[in-house]
Amino acid sequence: MPAKLADVARLAGVSPATVSRVLNGNYPVARTTADRVHRAVAELHYVVNGNARALAASSSDLIGVLVHDVADPFFGVIATGIQDAMSEGDVLAVVCNTGSSAERELRYLKLLRKQRAHAVVLTGGSVNDPGHRTALLEQITEFTSTGAHVVLCGRPPLTGDDDPVPGVIRVDFDNSEGARRLTAHLVALGHRDIGYLTGPETRTTSRLRLDGHLQALSEAGLSEERCPVVVSGFDRESGRAGVGELLRRHPGITAVVAGNDIAALGALAELRARGIGVPDQISVAGFDDLPCAFDAVPSLTTVRIPLMEAGRTSGLFALDASRAPAGGVLPIRTELMVRDSTGPVPR
Repeated sequence: MPAKLADVARLAGVSPATVSRVLNGNYPVARTTADRVHRAVAELHYVVNGNARALAASSSDLIGVLVHDVADPFFGVIATGIQDAMSEGDVLAVVCNTGSSAERELRYLKLLRKQRAHAVVLTGGSVNDPGHRTALLEQITEFTSTGAHVVLCGRPPLTGDDDPVPGVIRVDFDNSEGARRLTAHLVALGHRDIGYLTGPETRTTSRLRLDGHLQALSEAGLSEERCPVVVSGFDRESGRAGVGELLRRHPGITAVVAGNDIAALGALAELRARGIGVPDQISVAGFDDLPCAFDAVPSLTTVRIPLMEAGRTSGLFALDASRAPAGGVLPIRTELMVRDSTGPVPR
């Protein structure tokens, strides 16, 4: 039979209330007394009842991690970093797969609030819809009103004016500037006919990366007529189909930029199937710098987001909100990674 709190108290020679104070750490207890309690806990293999503790406290030892697709390496790397940070605390991290569903995201938030979660980390872009943004802000405000906090990892502000929301910490990816530098790199190589695959039209990440791409085109004086944009997805098949559509619209393109690495790999596969050399005939670039980007053939030029570090930092903020920077926002800079898939315009 599992040991009870009373068993620990009896073995340590203290009252059950004293055992509770030692385990919760919410009341000063003499060091010698605390040592006796901890020895009794170890000897009896006593396990704290998490549900009972949650009822007695404002939060439990639960931290929720919301991802769009647990099978997507982008979210897998972030979740690994978050989980790595969790090892520094006595908490349970639960990964919730939303399937990019706005409704499911709100439902998970509500369920985590019912479980009195200590914190929630929301990863990746949000749905680019004012109604969802309002509903999300309401859910998060209710969640943080209990004393819990929320970490947004790679998400834009909850409000349009970027005003800080109490209890919310943001780990902000520099998507727009990273995309601008990537397209500027292709322009510097002499490319003037650059096709672009956006990623899902409803995701804020897609919009920010497209904005950066269009800014670079504008700075170079290039029009969308020579640089077609195709709305696609962030998956491999979307990359294959998208590059086919780009070639149909503008057979003269000399470069393709995809909204993420997975779509870029799909574009590489389709070009290879058509006998089109990369980068000899068409340059290809992606975004994120997933582990597969370096191993692609040819190795993929991309924009690196330090996803593991961003995940770990988000996890540390979830454990302890006092670690957050002033203003509640930590910018994460991107880095242009030039590899073999991009080269000068073919002559």
